[in-house]
Amino acid sequence: MGLLSLAIWVSIVFGACLIAFGRSDQQNLVRWLALIGSLAGLAITLPLYPGFHMGTAEMQFVELVPWIERFNINYHLGIDGISFWFVPLTAFVTVVVVIASWEVIKIRVNQYYGSFLVLSGLMIGVFCAMDGMLFYVFFEATLIPMYLIIGIWGGPRRIYAAFKFFLYTLLGSLLMLVALVYLYNVSGSFDIRDWYALPLSMTEQNWIFLALFAAFAVKIPMWPVHTWLPDVHVEAPTGGSADLAAIMLKLGAYGFIRFSLPIAPDAAHEWSWLMIAFSLIAVVYIGFVALVQQDMKKLVAYSSVAHMGFVSLGIFLFVELGMAGGLVQMVAHAFVSAAMFLCIGVLYDRLHSREIKDYGGVINVMPKFSAFALLFFMANAGLPGTAGFVGEWMVILASVKYNFWIGVAAASALIFGAGYSLWMFKRVYLGPVANDKVRALPDLNAREFLMLAMLAVPVIWLGVHPKPLTDVMDASIIELLRHVATSKLGG
Repeated sequence: MGLLSLAIWVSIVFGACLIAFGRSDQQNLVRWLALIGSLAGLAITLPLYPGFHMGTAEMQFVELVPWIERFNINYHLGIDGISFWFVPLTAFVTVVVVIASWEVIKIRVNQYYGSFLVLSGLMIGVFCAMDGMLFYVFFEATLIPMYLIIGIWGGPRRIYAAFKFFLYTLLGSLLMLVALVYLYNVSGSFDIRDWYALPLSMTEQNWIFLALFAAFAVKIPMWPVHTWLPDVHVEAPTGGSADLAAIMLKLGAYGFIRFSLPIAPDAAHEWSWLMIAFSLIAVVYIGFVALVQQDMKKLVAYSSVAHMGFVSLGIFLFVELGMAGGLVQMVAHAFVSAAMFLCIGVLYDRLHSREIKDYGGVINVMPKFSAFALLFFMANAGLPGTAGFVGEWMVILASVKYNFWIGVAAASALIFGAGYSLWMFKRVYLGPVANDKVRALPDLNAREFLMLAMLAVPVIWLGVHPKPLTDVMDASIIELLRHVATSKLGG
């Protein structure tokens, strides 16, 4: 069994065993087993970096085993520079979520941790799958553990939020399945690389692009199909919100890069104006929406929509700088968004409120926590020297070269990001202590300090030295853009 299979199945098997054999009266044992399982999953991904060959766009760590031979469906895994970082990133975020939930989850602990471990393996499978049907199975299967996490351990309206999440994402994915089956009928294969070479007509490309758009746009989520995200974030437990924002939203953007652009390149160019428009609306309009939120989780949820707008904008500019910026933004947003939701969780665990008006002057009683929060708020606002700046700045530069006014609109997001981030930080953390409940808040314990420190390090590291990140991506991005620039219609 190769490294990629181990990264996928160790987490899934560990999680399934916790669900099946874990006991609710052995909560501490379950927690330690979950931590061991998540650390094992992360440890398996670490040898990928020294074993990865830079400067080539070829798939690496390839595994190919026949699965359903009658339909030419294979268990086919591989990663390139585009998918590489999302494998260890997913495993790392899972470790952080396990630590973050240590003292918070007190019911059905084995099922909670088991669901997260299974979800981690499934999401890694999405990033590694090189067979269209295998991709679809992993892509759809991620809905099940996240649905349970929201529906069982969520807030008062958790059932509504879980159904909304499931229905939105499932309906879009059914259209993707139609597109995948059509591509199989045309090519006789589910191998994604075979689909890249198909001489599809413009009509075929348009329908395929729109079908894939239905699945991937909802997942990002792009405006105007973003409305499920704030409701889900508000009701999800803290760990669920962190995992959803950090990794699951990236599945949609990855789908555009892996499927939509190389399979239907002419349609991607044809519809790029609409994708850029939707991205700019997400960046600008959703920034305004975030400014008026009173619930901290809703504010950060809308912030995620705006930040992911940068990702889709960078992808559909069809230039190397924009594509690299979009990918860097995906990785950076994973760390920053997870940290933002975990900070809200720290406050909610103490005061059981997410309303901004219930806080004020937190910095006076929780100085260590406030220092971490300030770093993450600045990264969310795109401060130079933090992870939040690099990807956005790359996309803005690419946008200016593409079209000056598109660049201006994209750059305005830095103003909005600073606006809603600093506004929330000012009202929650600064000023005099607002009330006796805030005055009684204890500062970070050792577990909380560890989980925030684990996210603070990459937030600073990526902001200061992003080169290792981009070095891995460069060859694959150049090859993808070369392929997309070659019209299948001979134009």
